[in-house]
Amino acid sequence: MATKNIKKTNVARLMDKAGVHYELIPYEVDESDLSATHVAASLGEDIRCVFKTLVLHGDKSGYFVCVIPGEQEVDLKLAAKASGNKKCDLIPMKELLPLTGYIRGGCSPIGMKKPFPTYIHSTCLDFPYIYISAGQRGLQMKLAPADLIREAKAEVCALF
Repeated sequence: MATKNIKKTNVARLMDKAGVHYELIPYEVDESDLSATHVAASLGEDIRCVFKTLVLHGDKSGYFVCVIPGEQEVDLKLAAKASGNKKCDLIPMKELLPLTGYIRGGCSPIGMKKPFPTYIHSTCLDFPYIYISAGQRGLQMKLAPADLIREAKAEVCALF
């Protein structure tokens, strides 16, 4: 399932256990630029199929996750509506690691410390495969959108 000679992450082990076909794709990390745009350029891929994982907090539901194409910004009103909140905000960066177990630039919608409601932008369905973080900086997971939706128990909706 995974590429040889690449140390498996928890995300990869969870996908193996679920029987999901994926590829682990390493890329060169630039600590001064952790953007999805940099990741897409490093992979030589269309930025529209390289997705980033954002963690938000809603006024009613608490924490939830949005997965959107790398060059986009989440529309907080659409994210709040999708998650059943009146308003929401991105969590402060210092909360990311203790809450999810992941650091900025390596946050995956799979394998967080505890499961959170997850919403993925509908454009994921425009591609045969998409990229998400494999749970660490410098490693992406290439997989079919339907597999991610199923394993993350994600709802497909508009988020920007």
